[in-house]
Amino acid sequence: MAPETLPYHAPMGSKWTAIIILASAQFVMVLDSSVMNVSISQIVADLDTTIAGVQLAITAYTLVMAAFMLVGAKLGDIWGRDRAFAIGLAVYGTGSFITALSPNLGVLLFGWSLVEGLGAVLVIPAIAALIAANYEGKDRALAYGIVGGVAAAAVAAGPLIGGFVTTYFSWRYVFIGEVVIVAVILLFRGRMKPSPRLEHPPRLDIVGAALSASGLAVIVFAILQSSSWGLIVPKDSLVIAGRTIEPLGFSVVPFLVLGGLGILVAFGAWEGRLERTGRDRLLDLKLLDIVPLRAGLSTLLVQQLVLLGTFFILPVYLQTVVGLDAFETGKKLIPMSAAMLIAAVTGPRLAANLSPRRVSQLGLVAVALGAVAVLATLDVDLNDIGFAIGLAAFGVGAGLLASQLGNVIMSSAPPTQTNEAGGLQGTAQNLGASLGTAFIGAILLIGLTSGFATRIENDTSLPAELRTQLAEQARATGLEVVPVDDVAAAATEAGLPPDDVAAITAAYGEAQLAGLRLALGAVALFAVLGLWFTRKLPTRLSSATESEPAPLAAAPA
Repeated sequence: MAPETLPYHAPMGSKWTAIIILASAQFVMVLDSSVMNVSISQIVADLDTTIAGVQLAITAYTLVMAAFMLVGAKLGDIWGRDRAFAIGLAVYGTGSFITALSPNLGVLLFGWSLVEGLGAVLVIPAIAALIAANYEGKDRALAYGIVGGVAAAAVAAGPLIGGFVTTYFSWRYVFIGEVVIVAVILLFRGRMKPSPRLEHPPRLDIVGAALSASGLAVIVFAILQSSSWGLIVPKDSLVIAGRTIEPLGFSVVPFLVLGGLGILVAFGAWEGRLERTGRDRLLDLKLLDIVPLRAGLSTLLVQQLVLLGTFFILPVYLQTVVGLDAFETGKKLIPMSAAMLIAAVTGPRLAANLSPRRVSQLGLVAVALGAVAVLATLDVDLNDIGFAIGLAAFGVGAGLLASQLGNVIMSSAPPTQTNEAGGLQGTAQNLGASLGTAFIGAILLIGLTSGFATRIENDTSLPAELRTQLAEQARATGLEVVPVDDVAAAATEAGLPPDDVAAITAAYGEAQLAGLRLALGAVALFAVLGLWFTRKLPTRLSSATESEPAPLAAAPA
């Protein structure tokens, strides 16, 4: 399908006007993923709901984006990327407005999880395509680096912004602010160079859309529910019509993941059939045969896994162990946020002397070292200097990755398929985020539970019967991460003597820190393992940034 450039007469500002507009849109899209976590308590009170209900809304938001990102990308090809960008922003702004006025959980689920999520799946792929349309060569590499850095900084800044607004105003003002930002972006979007339109837009592959959305939805939903149902061993089992679902004695989660993978295999077979018959497809699977693109997607998934896993761990530590409030927690994360943005902006220049592959490898090493450095500082009393240094190192690594991966992915795709590549990029981001939260969270809870049970069993100061009871109960039901004061209060209410309360509280506190260290160690390990996926990233800057992408038929297999 040959691209057709439409006449363009809108006044142009500086050459960086477009990146300001697109980075602002990217910031808003990503912000919601982290800003809500620190606002849960106030939302529960305002909407007269439960923590589980708000967590459902957060889960559903990620689920909608992961499931429908490829559909949103294809609609960009059908409608045109500029139109998809505008429609997506309008839908997203409408969802933000509904969310801000939510009187109950049902409206919150509709406005935030569904409407905003559907708007985001149109905007995120279009952002990637519009960068490709507005910039070339080194400017394009820098633009992708800025957008990647802004996305990473939005994740880091979310707790700070959410904590401040929630503490001093209301969580609703976050969403009102998003409506204002979206309105401003829509007002100025005409100052960007439009993306080329397709002369013969494709039709939407309905069957492929249903298969891809349902397959990804099942996988992401299973992963996100692993903290409740258990990753392998059943925790709180799924119950349907009064019947407990534990296939072969295992958690239902791995079976759902396998089922989702099976649906995706069926999706691939369907897309292959459409290709053989010459019909329009949701996704050209040959894109995944482009080695640099595939390597970029894999590395991006790892980046999101370690980043979102870390952002699950750090607030838990700062709030439940150190005892900071939401705003103070956000302030402690500033070194990471600032380092991410600086590294993302400077990364393309660094790649000019090294290579996208080498810069990405340095980024993963810095992430691993930063995670280990933070791990070494974890204690009841916060080591401000060591903690900040570890966060800064982690942020530098995440920023370096962000500076390279978007450019590698998008520049590896043919010019007419940047929207599809953007959809793949968005899917990898959300899958990585889901995996990070689920896996790192599961490791934390496993470490906490097993560590507490072992410490209780080995504490001879406690009565033997009590030791057995507590250890068995912990292993059977699992433990939640709560402040040690809550553990002491629960033990006191149970009528235990002060010495036993002190011993149980000490065991829980030690196990909690051990679990947090184990989880951060897993972050470092995943970062090191991610080096495997960087092997096929470009070794020369020209292959990812300066030259035009090769035609798809000529792409290396």
